[in-house]
Amino acid sequence: MLKALRTLLLCACASMAGPGLVAHAGEPEDLPPYKMLRSLQYIQDAIVLGDHSASEMQRFMLAAIDKRLRESDPAVFDDPRNVDAAFIYAMSGGNPETLSYLANQDISGNFDSRVIDALSHYLAGKGGLMVENLAKAIPEYRTSRVGPYLYLVLGNATAQQSPTKSLQYYDWARLTAPGTNIEEAALRRSIALATRGAMPEKGFRYSLSYARRFLTSPYASQFADVFVELAVANYNEQTEAKIQEILGFMDKPRQREVYLRIARRAAIGGMQELATLASGRAQDLSDVTDAGPKALASLYSGLVGVPSKGILEAVKDISSIPDAELSPRDRALRQAAKVIAEEVLRAPDPNSLTQASVSNVNSEIIMGESGADTGSGESPFAAPASDAALNAAQPATAQQQVSSAESQADPVHDAFLSTGRSKLDEIDSLLKGEDEQ
Repeated sequence: MLKALRTLLLCACASMAGPGLVAHAGEPEDLPPYKMLRSLQYIQDAIVLGDHSASEMQRFMLAAIDKRLRESDPAVFDDPRNVDAAFIYAMSGGNPETLSYLANQDISGNFDSRVIDALSHYLAGKGGLMVENLAKAIPEYRTSRVGPYLYLVLGNATAQQSPTKSLQYYDWARLTAPGTNIEEAALRRSIALATRGAMPEKGFRYSLSYARRFLTSPYASQFADVFVELAVANYNEQTEAKIQEILGFMDKPRQREVYLRIARRAAIGGMQELATLASGRAQDLSDVTDAGPKALASLYSGLVGVPSKGILEAVKDISSIPDAELSPRDRALRQAAKVIAEEVLRAPDPNSLTQASVSNVNSEIIMGESGADTGSGESPFAAPASDAALNAAQPATAQQQVSSAESQADPVHDAFLSTGRSKLDEIDSLLKGEDEQ
């Protein structure tokens, strides 16, 4: 029964991939690997184009191809298309050990050892070790079936060391495989690199291409994340039109979600104009029944008003938002803003406004210069000085001033500092909890 079911699935997959496969679909064990790989490629491309139900078929095809590759006679790989199929399978989420197994069984020299070594290092998480050798070999594969995959791998491996070079590899990958999961991955990663490398023009161009083609991809949420970073980091009058153009390819719920993310990032970054603008547009895109998005928009627009002259109105607005409409991290963010507002509005203690004594000021200067009250004492540049050395370096009058300052501590001043520190610790803990959500 299970064998019949697998055969039926393979028949369906083969019929989607092309009529040439249907004649062989009744005998999956006899299909050459390259024909089975065509079905896998079709499925993966369908997934990034919006057919999320194909994920189960993808897992089945990966397992079927793995079994076929391991059980194939070595003579099968005299056909270079089957060698390419093995390479592409390994770079498409397949079992990396299968590629090593095939290379060890290769006595005819069908597998390029340069590609085998490069992929072995890359799939083992050591991409930096394969860059030089693969970069030398890749021109030979530029127009081959394996080329787009190798360019994507090389782009991933060089992203940290050379973002500009990595973008060039991604460009080759997407241009040689348009409309595929290769182009989707190359575009998404190019946006992240352009944002990190302060290349907004390229970032917006890549984002526009992605929005036109792959908004229904299961990875579109990752695109939204990097696009929000790009938009917030480069927002101005010139880029606003580009942001509007890219968002124009989205439906209202997606636009609203992006605007809410922009508003949140802008509010945390203190970008009052952008936070207000993005919150207003998110509210405009919300229906009457969309209580949650409206509440978030009100929260983010209110947050930027906390450090302004309208602090009382801002605190009132964000306090009126029901907890049920906010996520835990947004509730923590609101609480942190309320604590800061309370500290801003709290009247100062008159006793804390008195001038410090000369001895206190001198003792602080001495402590700062001696280094006795700074750092961890574990600097990698020098060993910490001993107590004896510090005492010898200090004049006698300075030691007397320090002891005098310690004996004449101001209790009101100490209480003020203690309260301030506790409030700051409370704010830090709230923000830390918000980041961990």
